[in-house]
Amino acid sequence: MSAITKRLGLQDLLFIYGETPSSKMHVAGLLPFTPPADASSDYLREMIADARRQEVMAPWNLKLAHPRLQFSPLHSWVTDDDFDFDYHVRRSALASPGDERELGILVSRLHSNHLDLTRPPWELHVIEGLEGGRFALYLKIHHALVDGYTAMRMLSRSLSTDPRSKDTRMFFNTPLPKKSRPPQQAGPSNPLTSALRAVGGIGATVAGGVSSALDLTQAVVNTQIRRDGEYSQIAGSASAPHSILNARISRNRRFATQQYEFDRLKKLSAQHGATINDVALAIIGGGLRSFLSDFDKLPDRSLIAFLPVNVRPKGDEGGGNAVGAILAPMGTDIEDPVDRLEAITAATHAAKAQLQTMSPAAIIAYSAALLAPAGGQIAGALTGVQPPWPYTFNLCVSNVPGPREPLYFNGSRLEATYPVSIPIHGMALNITLQSYADTMNLGFVGCRDRLPHLQRLAVYTGDALADLEKASAS
Repeated sequence: MSAITKRLGLQDLLFIYGETPSSKMHVAGLLPFTPPADASSDYLREMIADARRQEVMAPWNLKLAHPRLQFSPLHSWVTDDDFDFDYHVRRSALASPGDERELGILVSRLHSNHLDLTRPPWELHVIEGLEGGRFALYLKIHHALVDGYTAMRMLSRSLSTDPRSKDTRMFFNTPLPKKSRPPQQAGPSNPLTSALRAVGGIGATVAGGVSSALDLTQAVVNTQIRRDGEYSQIAGSASAPHSILNARISRNRRFATQQYEFDRLKKLSAQHGATINDVALAIIGGGLRSFLSDFDKLPDRSLIAFLPVNVRPKGDEGGGNAVGAILAPMGTDIEDPVDRLEAITAATHAAKAQLQTMSPAAIIAYSAALLAPAGGQIAGALTGVQPPWPYTFNLCVSNVPGPREPLYFNGSRLEATYPVSIPIHGMALNITLQSYADTMNLGFVGCRDRLPHLQRLAVYTGDALADLEKASAS
């Protein structure tokens, strides 16, 4: 029997406990590449053969010691002494020449499948057959093993900024950051986790000192009870309307992508005194307004998004409990695109200003308390009984900063990084943004049975961006 490497912390355990036939606690990334002009017909075969010769390092060689005891409080990671490379690294192919729609269909199917928790919980699919001789990598990881922030950092280091480099190693042969601790503790980028650990987070803050406890108390009073002055713009824990996004989900997923030039968002950001993320929220809100109107399911009040907020110190490579959260309106009740952006900007500015008065420990506890009422909407989705009170949020929108330089894998240029995240019961849609080089990439993942034609939402965000640019120019 392999020696115990590390026991799972509470946050990691919750991702294991949350694994059900319809709720899968894995995240993923879709990475399309353009191979070098001189790539041989055996380029991908040789790439996999070379990867097979590379050592699989922690955390990628770790598995659960007792995976069949799902709700054990004593789960531990152990080294897999019989690692099966061909199980974890697989080749897939589209009917050539495969277009973006066919790639999205394949990723939707792959993301619908569970990871095998009796093995190290990750898979890499090398997808060939894309138009123009291109290929893609789809990497799927259980959130209990590595969080998205750390995975992005590791991926960036496993690629090269030099297109001539031919000695690039696979991500699983890249050592962990020195400041990280294998396996990574996942921050509260999943609302189910945040809600379940609310009491523990508050208790830890109170135990951590009087100052943090006072910060937490003041924040709750300002944003959840008093709600006057600048705090009236902050979305509270009971601000979200009932919507089709808050239903019980099935096991099936649907995935769509969109990509915009970063400068388009940056120009609007500077023009309106907003952040890049505010602009992104405004165009997603506009897209959701059109998408839900197609089904005659647009609520009268604005949809509310749960936004993870990174509170790690500058230069922190990842790992540990360092993610807070705010709630923000999506402006789906506002037709004018400029008015929508201004409303979102005012709300996020007020919410972030509140966080800036708090210690990191208080931020995390406040975030947990803010999201704790979501347990009611999750229970309602599971039972099919709609609660009479408003929901906490309708969807999750995350923004994961990516590398700003073009990256290469043994001469192949990385075109984009599309995140694929986690829908849950009571939240059938999850959208993640990731900047890369001179682009902003959006990954939309939702329940296939609750949100048909999800690609329309991706298209409608493009229309909303064009509308905002047009309105801003007038």
